[in-house]
Amino acid sequence: MSTEQIVLFTIFIAVFALLLWGRWRYDLVAFSALMAGVVFGAVEVEEAFTGFGHEATLIVALVLIVSAGLVRSGAVYLITRTLVDSSRSLGAHIALMGGIGGVLSAFMNNVAALALLMPVDIQTARKAGRVPGLSLMPLSFATILGGMATLIGTPPNIIIASIRAENLGEGYRMFDFAPVGGVAAIAGLAFVALIGWRLIPVREDAAVRASDMANYVAELTVPEGSKQIGTRVGALSEVAEKADVAIIGVIRDDKRLYGNARNTVLRAGDALVLEATPEALDEFRSALSLAFSDDRREELLKADSEGLDVIEVVIKPDSRMAGRTAQSIGLSWRQRAVVLGISRKGRRIASQVRRTEIEPGDILLILVQKDTGSDVAEWIGGLPLADRGLAVTQDSKTWAAIALFGGAVLAASVGLIALPIALGLVVIAYVLLRIIPLQELYTHVEWPVVVLLGSMIPLGQALETSGGTSLIADSLIWATDGWPAWAILTALMVVTMTLSDVLNNTATAIVAAPIGIQMAKGLDVSPDPFLMAVAVAASAAFLTPIGHKNNTLILGPGGYRFGDYWRMGLPLELLIIAVSIPSILLFWPL
Repeated sequence: MSTEQIVLFTIFIAVFALLLWGRWRYDLVAFSALMAGVVFGAVEVEEAFTGFGHEATLIVALVLIVSAGLVRSGAVYLITRTLVDSSRSLGAHIALMGGIGGVLSAFMNNVAALALLMPVDIQTARKAGRVPGLSLMPLSFATILGGMATLIGTPPNIIIASIRAENLGEGYRMFDFAPVGGVAAIAGLAFVALIGWRLIPVREDAAVRASDMANYVAELTVPEGSKQIGTRVGALSEVAEKADVAIIGVIRDDKRLYGNARNTVLRAGDALVLEATPEALDEFRSALSLAFSDDRREELLKADSEGLDVIEVVIKPDSRMAGRTAQSIGLSWRQRAVVLGISRKGRRIASQVRRTEIEPGDILLILVQKDTGSDVAEWIGGLPLADRGLAVTQDSKTWAAIALFGGAVLAASVGLIALPIALGLVVIAYVLLRIIPLQELYTHVEWPVVVLLGSMIPLGQALETSGGTSLIADSLIWATDGWPAWAILTALMVVTMTLSDVLNNTATAIVAAPIGIQMAKGLDVSPDPFLMAVAVAASAAFLTPIGHKNNTLILGPGGYRFGDYWRMGLPLELLIIAVSIPSILLFWPL
């Protein structure tokens, strides 16, 4: 190996290790790797930032903005409100929601598709009297599957098309992925709706239920003049039992009191640490005339508004609260909001609520000024779980948004205009029609993903030009020497799927696609079957909650554990391989 190859392989190994460790966010890891590549001479200075202007990066950013426009116009919610019915059986509900999610994610960002449908699914579960965990994982998997069918459905497809264009002179068109990705998606959706959901572990304990069925660790304060001053904590147990609240501790002077909390005599300013549902928490608070955890900020909220609302928000991986506390981001003074409680996969939170570091997948119970819940949730970067009650069927811009997007997709599909230009024109039209307010235009771009793409693309190109991808491809060809074509494609899919289950699928595609091309050259066959194998495998991340953002997003609301995903995900991945290999050999022959 050359010195340049050694440097690049070391950088990529470090990137993979740091992403697996999860201590630092993937965009920081990727950008640091790019800078390291420049410093050690593996990436030319002139090429360092070409990834930020790369077509794949621009398309991903534009798709995110267009997706937001389709949501804001009511175009997507119109479908869900029309078709979803809580009286359907669970299997029928999963089939319908999965079908909607699959179709939507083929034409919009799959994270956006799940973010739109998840509150609908939770509300339906609420009305049907079942735990959301039975349907959220199938919905997440369905939105991942649907993205396989089109060019814009998922970032790996966009990246693979651009890599093909760079290496072979022409990329893939909008529906070139459909013969293979569409077959895999249909087979996967059928499995999820008929069999997969039956493999999800069912836990009846309240700690793993989401939304109004979720237990929060929360705090209520003993205010000045309270009748509870001088009362022992143990004396409150009867009221707590009636309200279905568990008293798990006391905080005094910002310190947790340990030992036998039942014998603690309450003072003014003490905070009771409780575990309860939102309804039970409010009942207990009212019965004992207690205050919210931050009574000073609560008074500010009341003084500045006509009333208060309580909202539930699930924290997304890219939320500004992920890895931080409510206190550190200034939630109270920036947004006039107070975190009342946290629900985290059934685990108790030991520290004070407002000082607890929030994790992706947590559900927060937040006190906000009346009618500001959606604004607070958007500022946080979380997903509100309450029913939004939008009258989208009366929105005058719904059909305009659909027509503009449909026209752009059609024009790009038949080759009248390049896809980035078509999407750019849609964004301009959405702004001019005020479907997306100009001041919110850039808030819908997922900047960590842009940084990831912009950083990894030059590194991937450097690995290819240095001969690193050829080295890996030759090793795979050597390992599969004498194997039939279908077995070689299967090996490539297994390796790519394994990477995608533990790493970002975008980074996986950037690394695996050039390897697929080099393997095809080494075997003297068409590269298209190998690129299609990489495209499907890079998106098929179903074994863990960290393989895809959608899987992380449902972790808290669904009450899942890390080991729950493989139960449905492993047979699904095996099915994807089983149906994809024949489809690849049929539609993209060697």
